[in-house]
This record gives sequence, structure tokens and C-alpha cells, in this order.
Amino acid sequence: MQPLTLDGAQGEGGGQILRTGLALSMATGRPLHITRIRAGRPKPGLMRQHLACVNAAVAVSCGQAEGAEPGSQALAFAPGPVRAGEYAFQISGAGSCLLVLQTVLPALMLADGPSTLQLSGGTHNPMAPPFDFVERAFAPLLRRLGVGLEMDLQRRGFYPAGGGVVRAAITPATALQPCDITARGAAGRCHAEALAPGLARSIPARELEALGQHLGWTHAAGQLLAPAVRQDEGPGNALLATLPHEHVTEVFCQFGARGVSAEQVARRLADAVRRYQRGSGALGPHLADQWMLPLALAVWHSGQAARYTCTGITPHTRTNAAVIAQCLPLRVRIGATPDASAHVVDIAPQA
Repeated sequence: MQPLTLDGAQGEGGGQILRTGLALSMATGRPLHITRIRAGRPKPGLMRQHLACVNAAVAVSCGQAEGAEPGSQALAFAPGPVRAGEYAFQISGAGSCLLVLQTVLPALMLADGPSTLQLSGGTHNPMAPPFDFVERAFAPLLRRLGVGLEMDLQRRGFYPAGGGVVRAAITPATALQPCDITARGAAGRCHAEALAPGLARSIPARELEALGQHLGWTHAAGQLLAPAVRQDEGPGNALLATLPHEHVTEVFCQFGARGVSAEQVARRLADAVRRYQRGSGALGPHLADQWMLPLALAVWHSGQAARYTCTGITPHTRTNAAVIAQCLPLRVRIGATPDASAHVVDIAPQA
């Protein structure tokens, strides 16, 4: 079988090329050869969070991998048959366990039975989607394809300590059905949450106060929340905004860091929310990136084209589009709406 051959330096040159390549290798049954892994990063090659993704791919597909070593910039991966079942994957430290889920989910949503994953590591860190985004924004879109993804956060894990635990239950679709998502629909009540385990209580209070001033959200309307957190889940800080709509829910997040004030965190989150609110695209930039691969697999399996609109296209998204088009017989086109108020992503079978 013709292998998938990828250059890890293409586009933004990060770990997403590896994860998408592994996912598509398992989904198609084609071997993967990837070189110059993470060439665009200050420390190229495989790090422990990327090795965790490789090892997870090996486990769920009865596969084999050569080059799966710290610092390796080349990998040969040969998948076997994907097996549904119960799995446990752990990343030491705060490497994102949700990126491990991102790697194996496409294969397991095509498996012949349900699967359960116990994932340990980081659940809230700056370089990956936080748990709340996956549960509230991404999982509901998967259900539109006919795929079940139920998420249970058992313990938060912030950078740098990690230690989070997530349980994910995946129910494959009987038949993947692509769908268009071109409008948000009616808006629901937005709300924000400030998480700050292991830190002074004044920090989340200041973040919520500043965010409320920027966006006009209030405690009285139930829009500014400080959920109970376990102090041993930190130290860490995340400020989240959830914007529900009839057809899509968006979640935006900003992380606190040493030397960054609570007011700066709030202002950055408010800016992200306002950019989304000013736009007309259904999805925000990060959800647009995450949604591309499962939708492409649905288009491939069904032979039916699909599209979605979004408020922004990141370099990460363009790289993902290029990798998908290399690995599947699909056209992935990124354009704009007629009034140029939103980006449009069209995915269709090759003619």
C-alpha cells in the first residue's frame, strides 16, 4: 500500500502535522513516513507529548513505529487494524492529554464498537485546547456527524504540574454524515468562568470584574462565575468565556502567567470574544481548525461535500488543510463569503 509521506517542516512546522498524519494513517490503513518533525519549533523533533501520541496510535491500531524516540525528527508508522476497547494513556507533566485524544479519535470514531479512554496529563495548558473547549464546542459538532463523544473531567491539570485526568467515551457513527455549518443561529446567554486553583482568591475576582467591565457581563445575570476548584489541581489560572448559539457553541480561553496581571488576562479574553462577535462566521479560528479533520473524514466516507464558515484562518489551519489534501482524495478550499465578512472552508471529493 502506498505510504503517506509528509514533510514535518511544511506550513507552520509543528506537532499538528504529526498528529494529523497519524490519525489519517490509522483511518486509511496506509503507512506513514514523516521527516523533519517539528522543524519549525525552537526544539525540533519528538518531545514526550508527541511520543505519547505515537504510542497511543500504536496501541489502538496494533501498529508499529520506528524512530519513536525523544528528539527524533523522522518516524515510520505502520498501522494495523484499529481496535475499539478501553485504553489508558498518560503523559508525565503538563503535556496535553487532549492532544492524545485528538490523535486517536478519528480512528476510533470509525471503529466497529465503542471505546473508553482514560487520559492523564495536562487538561488546561496554553498550547492546546482546554477540556472545556473540547467538551462544549467540539464534541457537540461531532454529534452532528453521528459520532458520540462524552467527556468527564475527573481532575484538572494545569501547566507546569499537570496531573489532570479525563475520561472520554467514543461511540462510532453508524454512517458518517457530513453537515454544513454556515450560521451560528440564535444566541444564548454567554458566561465566563475564572479558574485559579492554588492561587489567591483575589485573582479570579479581579479577572471577572475586569472582564465584566469590558463586555458588560454581570454577576447578577449569572454571567460571571468562579466555580469551586480543588486547590491541589494548581497552581494555575484560566479565564474562559462560553458563547452558546443555536447551531454552535464557542469557547475562548486565556491563561494567566507570571508577570501577567489579572486585568491583562481579562482584556485579552475580551478582545477574542469581541472579534468573534464582530464576525459573521459560525466557528472561531481554533474550532475551525479542530473541525476540519473529522468533517473531511465524513466527506470521504459519504462522498458528499460539506462546508463551514469561520471568523479566522490560522497558519495551523492552512497546514492542516494541506496535510488532509495530501492524504485523502479530497479538495480542501479556503475562500471568503461574497461580502467578505467570513472565511469559507469547502471540502469535497476530488472530481
